[in-house]
Amino acid sequence: MLLSIEDAERLCVSAARSTGASDAVARSLARATVAAEAAGQRSVGLAHFIDYLDALKAGRIDGAAQPEITRPTPAVIQSDARGGIAHLGFDLCFNDLAAAARAYGVAIFSQKNSYTAGALGWFASRLAETGLIAFSAANGPALLAGSGTTRPVFCTNPLAFAAPRANGPPLLIDQSSSATAFVNVRAAAERGEAIPQGWAIDANGHATTDPSEAMRGALMAFGGARGANIALMVEVLAAGLSSANWSLDAPSFSDGSESPGSGLFVLAISPHVLGDDFAGRLDAHLQRLERDYGMHVPGQAKAQSALEAGQAGTVVDADIVAAIRHHIA
Repeated sequence: MLLSIEDAERLCVSAARSTGASDAVARSLARATVAAEAAGQRSVGLAHFIDYLDALKAGRIDGAAQPEITRPTPAVIQSDARGGIAHLGFDLCFNDLAAAARAYGVAIFSQKNSYTAGALGWFASRLAETGLIAFSAANGPALLAGSGTTRPVFCTNPLAFAAPRANGPPLLIDQSSSATAFVNVRAAAERGEAIPQGWAIDANGHATTDPSEAMRGALMAFGGARGANIALMVEVLAAGLSSANWSLDAPSFSDGSESPGSGLFVLAISPHVLGDDFAGRLDAHLQRLERDYGMHVPGQAKAQSALEAGQAGTVVDADIVAAIRHHIA
């Protein structure tokens, strides 16, 4: 069914409120999740919003949690999500983070004790839209085998990078350290479909194309040891710096009543401290790469999808809409 962005956000806000979220939590969560849907990231869009609603109902998300914000230095902002969502603390600090980056050249947002972050590009791209370069990293419960292991030790540990360009949407690279996202494996299991070779191993450490066996085993890193090393790097930035739960110690994001206690790291950089024409130079270079070399520029398809959804609405599976409405009192 076709939903406008406004209607989709209203639907999500109503469902989140009915499931125990405060108005601030409901709006922050709805805005980020609908944006992912509009950008074509459906696995972390409205289908994933149902996970948030279930987590609110079960207590894995404290819907009334108010982040505790501290400022250890002028260029560093710390947030304790206190069992709430990842998005609200970032929203509350967004203007201060951007201002600090412009004033000092760089600024850091570090957060602990939240539910998993969903579409990580949301955090980096918003800063890029204000003219800043941004890098973000997040962790969560262990799903991914590390280098040399057959048991999960990391989450999918995504990272995102965004940079402003003069005549187009920001360059946006948003990817997990795993060969695929966990939600894609779960969706394949729900549909009874096989998954590609190389995505996962079973509980005995053997390669599998059975998504149900994969969910009992572990996801594989992209690029073997190199991807696993990136997952470790993300773990250090997201959980190590923030004192969030290491992935090995994080409770499930889909079962039980405990928060995963995940970490989030966001670095904001002002290119203006090193020169005035960064966005113009980047735009010209990306155009050259695309025009003369046929290179795909990450972020353009998502931006075009979001633009079209803003104008004409987004098509959503009716069953997903029904499942969200089911949570409205």
